Amino acid sequence: MKREEALELLKTHLSNKNLINHCLACEAIMRRLARHFGQDEETWGLAGLLHDLDYDYTKDKPEEHGFKSVEILGDSVSKEIKDAILAHCEKKAPETLMEKALYAVDPTSGFIVAAALIRPEKKLAFVDVPFLLNRFKEKGFARGANRDQMKSCESIGLTLEEFYSLALEAMKEIAEQIGL
Repeated sequence: MKREEALELLKTHLSNKNLINHCLACEAIMRRLARHFGQDEETWGLAGLLHDLDYDYTKDKPEEHGFKSVEILGDSVSKEIKDAILAHCEKKAPETLMEKALYAVDPTSGFIVAAALIRPEKKLAFVDVPFLLNRFKEKGFARGANRDQMKSCESIGLTLEEFYSLALEAMKEIAEQIGL
């Protein structure tokens, strides 16, 4: 599946613009991580873009989240991508580098968006890594962003600071596209 097809599929199955933006942010971060690790950007990007494809169908049935995406995708993407989708929502243990990366990326994109939105300018340009690290310590900030899941970036050999740096850089590159 090519990116354009994946994006159309995403827009067909997701109705919430913020969720589409979340998927675009995860795609950008996954592409940046793929570059960092010398992996295939297209494959990693598709995993990030499609990871919440089924959300409109499963938001009230979390036990089906991930499985429905794999069903929708069928044979149009690799098993590698489908396994990463399942791992991000704990339907399988994250084992590969890509699976572990997507698991850490998922809450991180929302955390970074929350950091931008509390700034007076409401722009990613005004967010930096020290700001993110300080907010990480505040349990009341972005409560839905699982700290342990973000910290799992250490399982791919990155400190939280390095991980945030790569993630923020990726999201800043698409800031205009996601309205931040």
